[in-house]
Amino acid sequence: MHDRIVRLFTDHFGEPPAAILELRADGSNRTYFRLVGTDGRTAIGAFGPDQEESRAFLSFSRSFRSIGLPVPEIYGEDLAAGVWLEEDLGDTTLFDALVEARDRSGERFPETILPVYRRVVELLPRFQIEGGRVVDYTVAYPRAAFDRQSMLWDLNYFKYHFLKLAHIPFSEARLEEDFHRLTEFLLQADTSHFLYRDFQSRNIMLGEGGEPWFIDYQGGRRGAPQYDIASLLYDAKADIPDAVREELLEHYLDALEHYLPIEREQFLELYRGYVLVRIMQAMGAYGYRGFFERKPRFLQSVPYAARNIDRILARGLPVRLPELTGVFRRIVATWAHRAPEEGPAGLTVFLGSFSYRRGHPEDVGGHGGGFVFDCRGLPNPGRHLEFATLCGRDAPVVAYLERSLEVERFWEHVSALVDAQVQEYLRRGFTSLAVWFGCTGGQHRSVYMAERLARHLRERYPQVHVRLAHREEGAWAGTLAPREEAAVGD
Repeated sequence: MHDRIVRLFTDHFGEPPAAILELRADGSNRTYFRLVGTDGRTAIGAFGPDQEESRAFLSFSRSFRSIGLPVPEIYGEDLAAGVWLEEDLGDTTLFDALVEARDRSGERFPETILPVYRRVVELLPRFQIEGGRVVDYTVAYPRAAFDRQSMLWDLNYFKYHFLKLAHIPFSEARLEEDFHRLTEFLLQADTSHFLYRDFQSRNIMLGEGGEPWFIDYQGGRRGAPQYDIASLLYDAKADIPDAVREELLEHYLDALEHYLPIEREQFLELYRGYVLVRIMQAMGAYGYRGFFERKPRFLQSVPYAARNIDRILARGLPVRLPELTGVFRRIVATWAHRAPEEGPAGLTVFLGSFSYRRGHPEDVGGHGGGFVFDCRGLPNPGRHLEFATLCGRDAPVVAYLERSLEVERFWEHVSALVDAQVQEYLRRGFTSLAVWFGCTGGQHRSVYMAERLARHLRERYPQVHVRLAHREEGAWAGTLAPREEAAVGD
């Protein structure tokens, strides 16, 4: 597999990669790598074991690119081997940006993230209407449409992988009747457009200036536009407040009306049904990944979903579903009041970067404990003019640093120390740990290390709350500081 991905990179860039880094792939069975060239150029190599699913992704990507939609460019493919090479869109998802904004502001849905969401819902109708006109539905997988059969698959996924595994009691016969009644209701919608299928915050990447790019639409097919906007607005751990949901839904409908006439009252009534089926599909996935595959971080989404269901029940379901209503009430009673498991001992890890020019950071945890790591011995991107207005979050700087063996050795020692401390703090019930990285200017090396450790901790310890801050961000080159100063010394 590696050899074929390397060959695709070499064919496209004219030289083999200098480094190959495996990336995390949440709930996917695909494997992703970042390939870095000697000149810092990067690409994402992917391996998909399901050839039909991979074919759908590659076909849809080229169709979307042909009409200017913001999706990754496909540089090359070897479908027989299940591998392809695509444009690198960076590491920041919309969900990452939302979490970071929450950590900084302490607000449930910070005002600063709202413009990004508004831009996302403006672009969604382009995928559904314009994209739906150019994609080849014959490659859609596993079905060409989100039809009756697909709906029943999702509802039974919820039944068998959540209800049964979570031991929620129900009548099989009466629940089946409700499933068929709900399906008949959903099929009243216009299902002739492109349904993205997994339109949620982790499948939206943010590029320069926060502009969104879109990935993971390989499950796309014909379907109703209500489904995708429901997926985004009821994305469980995004936990969007109801008032913001209503505002974004109206903004979406305004955008959709530029492409086709809609009857809003009817659209919204059917939308309520698609909210239900999307929540149930997602809960089936949480149950499968959490109970069956024993990945507990997926179960952290269930209390959010249960609270969404509680609010839906308070407004009333769009169609009479007596057994499902009872099931929902049992889920609410069991899950809605549970904490989303931020940590068994309530551990918060405060991470950050700083400049030694301005002294050591203040204690943020209240007990003076933790680590301060000095990054000034690492290769310095700040000495290169091409990196002067960039920071340690930007892909060219990341690629520069990750080519260095010194950086990797430093990372191995740092991550081993922090991992050991986190595990001990969890065992002993401690509540706060601080980890700071310092360099000369607080813009490149320290920022890169703090960001990398934040991703590592969030992946490895989902029960730990990670708070990340870059003390010098307001004075980075390209914002308030002169470019010439940044060039000589991060």
